[in-house]
Amino acid sequence: MNDAGPPPQPTPPAAVPSALSGYRIMWLIVLFDLPVMTRPERKAATGFRHALLDLGFEMSQYSVYLRFAAGKEQADALCRQIEAAMPRSGKVHVVQITDRQYEMIRTYRGKKREPSPKNPGQLTLF
Repeated sequence: MNDAGPPPQPTPPAAVPSALSGYRIMWLIVLFDLPVMTRPERKAATGFRHALLDLGFEMSQYSVYLRFAAGKEQADALCRQIEAAMPRSGKVHVVQITDRQYEMIRTYRGKKREPSPKNPGQLTLF
């Protein structure tokens, strides 16, 4: 008789990550006011806008850009990239809000209210 001890127990499956929470998902809103009086300033401002587009931001207004982030870590990484792309002068604000807060945005075009913004159709993974 072989007494090797009890049979090995099967290992439980790895924990499946829970669905993305509306309180974990972040939206980054970049607001900026950059000088454009000289040709180099205009070139720097245009370069900054292009850098935001290259990072996956979409233009909401001329100096307001939005981007979805899967969590705080991704939002922080994007903030570092934004900081690296900023021109020498001007003012840039990066606002981080949760997806739940983003859903409460009210948008008006003239006096007519537009539907609330929706989440992107699919999650972009990098």
